[in-house]
Amino acid sequence: MNNRRKLIAGNWKMNKTSADAVGLAQEIVAAVGKQNEVDVVVCPPFTSIETVGKAIEGSTLKLGAQNMHPEVNGAYTGEVSAPMLRALFTTHVILGHSERRALFGETDAFVNKKVLTALKNQLKPILCVGESLGEREVGLTLKIVQTQLEAGLDGVSKDLASNVVIAYEPVWAIGTGKVATTEQAQEVHAFIRSLLTKLFTEPVAQKVRILYGGSMKPANAPELLAQKDIDGGLIGGAALEARSFVELVTAAAAAQ
Repeated sequence: MNNRRKLIAGNWKMNKTSADAVGLAQEIVAAVGKQNEVDVVVCPPFTSIETVGKAIEGSTLKLGAQNMHPEVNGAYTGEVSAPMLRALFTTHVILGHSERRALFGETDAFVNKKVLTALKNQLKPILCVGESLGEREVGLTLKIVQTQLEAGLDGVSKDLASNVVIAYEPVWAIGTGKVATTEQAQEVHAFIRSLLTKLFTEPVAQKVRILYGGSMKPANAPELLAQKDIDGGLIGGAALEARSFVELVTAAAAAQ
């Protein structure tokens, strides 16, 4: 077995008012706030980062953001910067999520700028890569993943590479209820690890955590988390309800 700690990250997307977010955070803290077997990150909307941060204070939970701008300040109306996130004790930030790429036109080069800025500001990027259904059907899965991964990590030093978390999200499995088979998921995760080896050496690649981000739920989590290159999950729908999220944390601890 490898010695990578499992990581379960909850992406709350555009859900929960500040009060609702605090309630969810408190429920999660009550259930798994003292466990120390796996890393748990919650990523509320920007409007709730400060209040959720206070709600998880003193627990083992970590605070994440769903996005950030690559510049540290300036005339970027509606954007949030890395120093702003750090000031609220954020430790992780999701970058290059498929929804950001598809809905807001984020390119690999733009995502790469964010990754470099995050690392420079002591934030751990959760870099998302993955293919659409059309791309998978014509056999482009590995090509798309390779392009996004290599571009997203361009300029990242070997010393900082292990601070990056990779999330593989088969776009066709997000929110659709469709799930890649365990074999499909492990195949892509192993391919990502092989690319990381080429980019940063084998010892570094063995330290990088690769999360599965395609509709992981309590029912399929144990099988997915048992795979040797699946180090946790980037959780969407199942993260919005304390019971299902806690079950995923418990499954990850059992697989550790």
